[in-house]
Amino acid sequence: MTACYIENDAFACAWLRNLIADGLIAPGEVFERSIEDVRPDELDGFAQVHAFAGYGGWSIALQGLGIPDDFRVWTGSPPCQPWSEVGQRKGCADERHLWPAWFRLIRERCPPVVFGENVPEAVSLGWLDQISADLEAEGYAIGKGIFSACAVEAPQERERLWFVAYANGEPLEWPAIARVERHSWPAEPDVARVAHGIANQRNIVRAIGNGLVIPQAQAFIEAAFGALTDV
Repeated sequence: MTACYIENDAFACAWLRNLIADGLIAPGEVFERSIEDVRPDELDGFAQVHAFAGYGGWSIALQGLGIPDDFRVWTGSPPCQPWSEVGQRKGCADERHLWPAWFRLIRERCPPVVFGENVPEAVSLGWLDQISADLEAEGYAIGKGIFSACAVEAPQERERLWFVAYANGEPLEWPAIARVERHSWPAEPDVARVAHGIANQRNIVRAIGNGLVIPQAQAFIEAAFGALTDV
């Protein structure tokens, strides 16, 4: 068991368990509950902790770069609804603002490196300021940037804010990263846009909509590791 996946959506948790069983993401345990209900001591013994895990996109991205499953790294894609233009933009007043719960675990367990992402609108509503201040107070150095999925040739904009935090203000000695082959994308992904009232299909569409664009995450990880390959 090298990874812990924290996710409160039952369908996504079932998906994660199937991916683990099939060897498609790092082997580990799925915590099917809110991150607010996770105790720091429960994370002892896990090399990787993937908060707000969705379908395991961060693990897929790391494995695709050749990063071993026992490399110590935490990741998270917190809910974007408090910040997104399509939401009510309540910001820190929204009950789905779960950075404080995630930071509580980070502060107690001090992972050597943390990756995260959110919608770029989170910058104007103070999310980036808060996470930067919290992490820097604990001795982390922060790197961040905004870029779109179309930068890795995906047929969508999907602009995202990305960050990486290094413990003790210093980058680690990173593992060697495999060359990532970039491929052309189909003009339209083969996913039905309407669920037609079928519960399972709605779950799939929701999960995909909340997921990472894997090559987009890999491009940021490569840059953070200082080993950006020619593409």
